[in-house]
Amino acid sequence: MTDVLRRGRASLAFGFFAQGAAFALLVTRIPAIQDRYGVSDALLPVFLAAVPVLAGVGSVTTEHLVRRMRPSRVLRWSQPVVLLALLAVGAGGDLAWLAVALATFGLAVGALDASMNMLGVSLQRAYGRSIMLSFHAVFSLGGIVGASLAWAGAHWQLALWVSYLPVVAVLLPAVLVGSRWYLDGNPAPTADGTGRTGPEEGKGGAGGGSVVFRVLLPLCLVMTFAYIGDSTVSNWSAKYLKDVLGSSEQLATVPYNVYMVTTLVGRSVGDFGVRRFGAAAVVRLGSLVAAAGFAVVSAAPGAWVGMLGFTLLGLGLCVLVPQTFAAAGRLFPGASDAAIARLNIFNYVGFLIGSPLVGVLGDAWGYRWAMLVPMVLVLVTSVYARSFEARPDRYGGRHERPRTADVGRGSNGL
Repeated sequence: MTDVLRRGRASLAFGFFAQGAAFALLVTRIPAIQDRYGVSDALLPVFLAAVPVLAGVGSVTTEHLVRRMRPSRVLRWSQPVVLLALLAVGAGGDLAWLAVALATFGLAVGALDASMNMLGVSLQRAYGRSIMLSFHAVFSLGGIVGASLAWAGAHWQLALWVSYLPVVAVLLPAVLVGSRWYLDGNPAPTADGTGRTGPEEGKGGAGGGSVVFRVLLPLCLVMTFAYIGDSTVSNWSAKYLKDVLGSSEQLATVPYNVYMVTTLVGRSVGDFGVRRFGAAAVVRLGSLVAAAGFAVVSAAPGAWVGMLGFTLLGLGLCVLVPQTFAAAGRLFPGASDAAIARLNIFNYVGFLIGSPLVGVLGDAWGYRWAMLVPMVLVLVTSVYARSFEARPDRYGGRHERPRTADVGRGSNGL
């Protein structure tokens, strides 16, 4: 493997880390943001829902942008916008400012998530083996670091901008420097030999130069169900442990941290499982482990058993999202950028559905029964595991190693 590829992988991994840290710093300080701007409990869900909705818009916009410019260029400029928008959230003084800052954050995050995974898929194709989980493992590590810094800011009662400024001051120049080594992949050639989807194309099949939605749909469902499971943990684990399983308030903060750590561990070793057993087998196992986690949470007699369930959830859910992006790249090698941009929208769909779904069902049926709904949805992902199977005639991960020359020039001309 050439030094160019290694530098490209390292710089992209740092981009994933920075994104994980920035996102965690925002979502873990929501109570402080609400207090700073005087956002009412009735208005807060509107602000929170606007971020993933606008992120979806940013992802759709990225699909069109990458037809005219390299994904690395989109990523290079969306990362600083995300970090500056985070700082703006902490520095404003009225609701109008907050609305603009969160809107900017949402749009930029959509572009960042889409372009970041585009580069990850193209690098995986160049390596000829599974490396996508390693990128998402670094994202989880960034989330743990960001959440820890947010805890420190809250503990010392620092103003939001004081908490955010040192992080932005460190990450902003670092991602700009690191972006010099981003690498774009050249997708498989299309019928016209360009490797890009032209405006007239629209009838190509899987592996062709355009995206057929009915082929992509199983992966869209897996992405949605995975994020419904993830948002259930992030939004309801503390309340479930405290109100349903009778834990202390301090203990109720532990499950999400445990979930993040086990997500990091699972993603750190997951690529080895994909190389040994294949992506389809890893996805099947992940969905079964995640479903078992929800079952344990639902039936738990006490807090410690409940935390065991959340541990299983981290180990199971962690493999689904990275492998879904990778599978989209394999299904549409001539239009992988477009496929990933469209698939990324369902990240935010799952996030939007998950939290209110469990809340409504919990109020109607009780939260133990409500936990069984994401369990069933995650279990359904095993039905679509065949969509994750490698196609040796299209993708070189198992039978044929793509040449290094198949990777395009980096954003700095490499």
